[in-house]
Amino acid sequence: MSALKRECKGTPMRLSINQSAAVQWKNGGGTTHELGQRVEAGELIWRLSLANIEKDGPFSIFPGLCRIHTIVAGQGLCLSGDGNTLLVKPFQPVSFDGGLKLEAQLADGPCRAFNVIFDPRRVQATAHLHTTGTMTVDVGEHALFVLAGEMDLGAAGCFSKFQGLVLNGPATGEISDGGVVLHICFAQT
Repeated sequence: MSALKRECKGTPMRLSINQSAAVQWKNGGGTTHELGQRVEAGELIWRLSLANIEKDGPFSIFPGLCRIHTIVAGQGLCLSGDGNTLLVKPFQPVSFDGGLKLEAQLADGPCRAFNVIFDPRRVQATAHLHTTGTMTVDVGEHALFVLAGEMDLGAAGCFSKFQGLVLNGPATGEISDGGVVLHICFAQT
């Protein structure tokens, strides 16, 4: 059975770096832990992953898809190519066309990034951070992923660093002191 999870409508999908083996990139520049995905009628709607970027080099291309890239460890990187330059700094989600041919240049050594890859014809995705205190998410499909500290969602569970869940519906929880949670909101198009 694959460690990659697919969501069942209405059932929260747990995400954890510990439940996914690292897969080496074809170009040898890093590894990726695929955390979860939603597929309908054989087509990718979205995919969530955590990547270790170990050296400068070409970025993976995903034609027809969009991408949100958030540095969660390390100093970040610069993505350039196709007439674009994107500075990706820690804890600042950056959205871009997944079909761009980009080269990554690390800012100061290896880094780790949380990636959302999604089909903009089927869904729109946005990302923002929640910090220490009470967190509330609205109705709809959401991914919550702990980047630091802990998140307590009551009956849905407690989550520590590099763990989280995808849920359909509202939720309220507490984030520990010094905690940071990445919140991805998916909206049907």
